[in-house]
Amino acid sequence: MDTELRQLEYFVAVAEELHFGRAAKRLGLTQPPLSQQIQKLEDEIGVTLFDRTNRRVQLTHAGRVLLEEARKVLAHVQTAVKAARDAAAGRVGRLSVAFVGSATYGWLPEVIRAYQERHPDVELVLREMSTPAQMEALTAGELDVGVLRLPAQHPDLHVRLVERDDCVAVVPSEHPLATRSSLFLVELAEEPFVLVSRAIWPGLYDGFITLARALGFEPRVRLEVTEVQTAVGLVAAGLGVSIVPSATERVHRRDVRYLHIDGQSPTVELGVAWRRRDTSPLVAAFLAMAESVRPGLS
Repeated sequence: MDTELRQLEYFVAVAEELHFGRAAKRLGLTQPPLSQQIQKLEDEIGVTLFDRTNRRVQLTHAGRVLLEEARKVLAHVQTAVKAARDAAAGRVGRLSVAFVGSATYGWLPEVIRAYQERHPDVELVLREMSTPAQMEALTAGELDVGVLRLPAQHPDLHVRLVERDDCVAVVPSEHPLATRSSLFLVELAEEPFVLVSRAIWPGLYDGFITLARALGFEPRVRLEVTEVQTAVGLVAAGLGVSIVPSATERVHRRDVRYLHIDGQSPTVELGVAWRRRDTSPLVAAFLAMAESVRPGLS
């Protein structure tokens, strides 16, 4: 059967108007081509759809049944077309985004909130993962977007800087320096440090160690941990001091004091990564949202 959607549209128009002239005007046609298409449709399906007289047009029983089904078909086609357009525009689908825990202290929650408000029909799957795990999952195609700590490079990935943060010192609330609002990094030269492991966050670890050595002291690292909040918790327990991103101040304040660093201080960077060959509109929409929330970085 060679019945076309256009023929069904023509049939529905005639069936609803019950007048070939009005239906033709509604469709932007002249009457003869419309009549020819209806006749062709009747010939193809082998039934008479309209009883025609000089005075009126009426649906046959077969025509009434076809009208009900044709409306369903056309409505389904419209739904399918809308779904395809929404998918092409990144408005529907599934997007998998991984993030490092420290990303939730600043930029990321605002992006997620704005993205979900703008794209409520996208299934946003969120996973907390370390930077190395994200890199592996991205290149394996198991992840769409990664929000990770810099530096991070891979030939198959685009990486864009989205946030830069100065670091602060964190000391126990009973520490002699806790009454201060700021300090110079060299004032911590004799303190034991609790640091996020270099394997987890090389940018933070190396930045601090390099700066300390430039200032003339070798930090004594008592413990290395996997998460910023763990480092802060151990500082609160009196096991040492730490260097963390300033955004950490918003999360954990009990039994510790955050002190700004005068002079040179380490900085950390947060990036967003995605596959170079990924043309998904979902990824493009997420990146556009990220840019709108934090413009000016690249």
